[in-house]
Amino acid sequence: MACVQPVKQKIYADARAVAQALTPSYPVYCLAPRVLERSARRFLEDFPGRVLYAVKCNPHPRVLTALYDAGIHHFDTASLPEIAQVREAFRDASAYFMHPVKSRAVISMAYQAYGVKCFVIDHPAELAKVLDATGGEGVSIVVRLKTPKVEALYNLSAKFGAEPALAAELLRQVQDDGLRPGLSFHVGSQCLSPPAYGQALAITGEVIDASGVDLHILDIGGGFPIAYPGQDAPPIDDYIAAIKKGIDGLNLRNDCVLMCEPGRAIVANGCSLLVQVLLRKEDEIYINDGIYGSLSEMAVAKMQLPVRLIRLDGSPGTEMAEFTVYGPTCDSVDVLPNRFRLPADVREDDWIEIGQIGAYSNAVATHFNGFFADTFVEVENGFPA
Repeated sequence: MACVQPVKQKIYADARAVAQALTPSYPVYCLAPRVLERSARRFLEDFPGRVLYAVKCNPHPRVLTALYDAGIHHFDTASLPEIAQVREAFRDASAYFMHPVKSRAVISMAYQAYGVKCFVIDHPAELAKVLDATGGEGVSIVVRLKTPKVEALYNLSAKFGAEPALAAELLRQVQDDGLRPGLSFHVGSQCLSPPAYGQALAITGEVIDASGVDLHILDIGGGFPIAYPGQDAPPIDDYIAAIKKGIDGLNLRNDCVLMCEPGRAIVANGCSLLVQVLLRKEDEIYINDGIYGSLSEMAVAKMQLPVRLIRLDGSPGTEMAEFTVYGPTCDSVDVLPNRFRLPADVREDDWIEIGQIGAYSNAVATHFNGFFADTFVEVENGFPA
């Protein structure tokens, strides 16, 4: 059960209602718990295994509570603070230490203080470290497998993952050390190719055969995408079908736990950001959030997000135009790579709602120049479809 007692607060209809009530001169995250819960339940119903939410994607307490209430009680964590947040908020939730590189002190604290029993590794030295720090009792070791680069926003095998031969060797060592062996991979964030999972599972099968080890855990990672403006994404059903087909081709033990780690696909649509126009210069506008804050992924991934203008004193014109958008800092690189299409008469003090901001926004924001968005409100309805 959750240890955090919910704080009663006003729930607004939508971002426009937030602007009317608060007239904020600061950025406001508009969380839609019902949207979050709906996305979570879909994964719980459709995925043929255990669903772990990737906390790094959006660790806000209200986000975690919405997902917990929807039925997600397993969490992919990558640091001691994430583990502590999950285990202290939800007594019956499980945290899995999915970062392949960890300090001995952190491993020991996770195991001793928070009861973490599942650790990911991709190198013999990390295996030795986990065994030394925990003693090994009740521990599951999941070997992270490197998979080929595919059509994805970020290649998550560039930094982590053992080559197949080493992965097989590590599985044998895990078994020889008396630990519960598992295997994992991650095809990449915002993966646009359902067959990538089938390809990764085929490599998984080769590693299993080469190792001669029966897996207790198979974690197919995350990477499930959403459709952004200008970037269509296959339906999640296509990914689930590819995963099921790939699993059917493996000779897994009956009690092998199948896991996945969705993040973006669950939370991206569950939050929008309300920003205000500070200044207009012809076809340029300055807003009160930017690439050092909530909008860094728009810059790093050159991503488009949906936007709409909100004006309280009258209606904007129907003619549309494109605008270069600058953030609030004094750094000249604080500019979004893609222009916003807005009413041509956009002006100072208008608000702009930026949709699909639930993933990698507040989680990666900095305090550069003293600017930091930290206001969250709840809304009944997310960004208009």
